[in-house]
Amino acid sequence: MSATPVPAHFPEVLRQFPLAGRYVSAAPYGSGHINDTYVVHCDEGRPAPRRYVAQRINHHIFRNVPALMENVQRVTAHLGAKTGPNSRALALVSAADGRPVIQDEFGGWWRLYHFVEGAHTVDRVTSEAEAREAARAFGDFQAQLADLPGGRLQETIPNFHHTRSRFENFRRALAEDKVGRAKEVQPEIDFAFSREADADVLLGLLAQGQVSERVTHNDTKINNVMLDDTTNRAVAVIDLDTVMPGLPLYDFGEMMRTSASSTAEDDPKAENMALVVPYFRVLVEGYLASAVGGVLNATERAHLAFAGKLMTYENGLRFLTDYLQGDTYYKIKHPRHNLDRCRTQFALVRSIEAEQEAIKRILGEVAGV
Repeated sequence: MSATPVPAHFPEVLRQFPLAGRYVSAAPYGSGHINDTYVVHCDEGRPAPRRYVAQRINHHIFRNVPALMENVQRVTAHLGAKTGPNSRALALVSAADGRPVIQDEFGGWWRLYHFVEGAHTVDRVTSEAEAREAARAFGDFQAQLADLPGGRLQETIPNFHHTRSRFENFRRALAEDKVGRAKEVQPEIDFAFSREADADVLLGLLAQGQVSERVTHNDTKINNVMLDDTTNRAVAVIDLDTVMPGLPLYDFGEMMRTSASSTAEDDPKAENMALVVPYFRVLVEGYLASAVGGVLNATERAHLAFAGKLMTYENGLRFLTDYLQGDTYYKIKHPRHNLDRCRTQFALVRSIEAEQEAIKRILGEVAGV
């Protein structure tokens, strides 16, 4: 599926926000799977025109958009207050009526952010320095939100990283087999069942009080960190739709899944996928060197690598579930896209399992466990 073109009624959407200058143009932007994102160019009569990022929120995925935007508004305001007026932290543009989101005549929900200038994202880690910086950025992000006022954030997607729930969704999709695909994915089905016990490990530790719930990002890919064009230091964490209560281990695990892997998650050749052990090491170093490193307990430190395996397994389950259901959740570019994604994830699980000796050595040297 290609990027969604700018809709014809887009200028009407923008008229509900107080733009600086005259709207000139817009174009699809970024590589997200869920929302429709556009960069907006405005002419202020200055040498450097003003830019914004407009997003149409996928309300089929995020079913309670007002609750989601309440979270985003609280988090961006808190981060802005902590980092100061000259920071480049992600900042919302409120609509003319003061709301953080508007609904168009077709039922679409839209929000607007200030464009973070002088910074960029990368879709894949290409150096140890990038991996370390991403880990530091997400660790600091967690720490900055530790004192978020106003009570518990709302769950924008209930049970988002509740791996047992993800497994049961897979089991139901397999039983229903709505589009008749189960017969072609028996090896993947067998793999999913063979690791079922992993689904309950972190949930069990949480129930026992050995790990703690905190405000977490829950989608810690490196392309959700904006890096300064000159220094390559992190200047902003973006894509806040899944910021909600969670385990810090989920965030580290997702970083490990996406930033310490040898190929893209949709590589059609699953054999290309493996854990990049040096990247895993610098992720641990960067994360523990961040502000959150000092508050993680021994159990959390000891389960950093397991969290990477679990998040990889969970995402493989999600891709397999979506494939069995007829590709209703993720955007796809071809009919087997979700199956390719599933196979790379399960290959990465195998690789993590095969690298346990190296992983234990790194956790002993860096995390002290």
